[in-house]
Amino acid sequence: MVVAALVALLVSTVWYGPLLGRARLEELGPGGLGQRVAPMRTLFLTFVLMLVSSAMIGHMFARVGPATLALKPWLYFMMSGGLAGAFVIPAMWINYTNLRVSTRLALIDAGYWIAAYLSMGLTYFVMAW
Repeated sequence: MVVAALVALLVSTVWYGPLLGRARLEELGPGGLGQRVAPMRTLFLTFVLMLVSSAMIGHMFARVGPATLALKPWLYFMMSGGLAGAFVIPAMWINYTNLRVSTRLALIDAGYWIAAYLSMGLTYFVMAW
């Protein structure tokens, strides 16, 4: 659970750093939301919240059981990616629509959530083997 949250945190630092950090900052503008919170606080909060998500994903895998997951390893990715695609991203998108956030920023953030949740699924998959 902790390892999966740390992997998602690593994905976050790459996604919002060298990969798409500049594009996101262009959308937020100088002094935007990303500049208002201290980086260490953001990192800590991201880890804590990813820990909650990781625990839920781990619980889902435990309920399915190791025997089923061994026979159907794609479930790691289907379940973790499905959780992001069916719940997290739609909730985020509804919120962003109400806040009138740009489509570009919404797509950057949606991509992160898919990548983060799939990375947690991959972590559980690797740890099970």
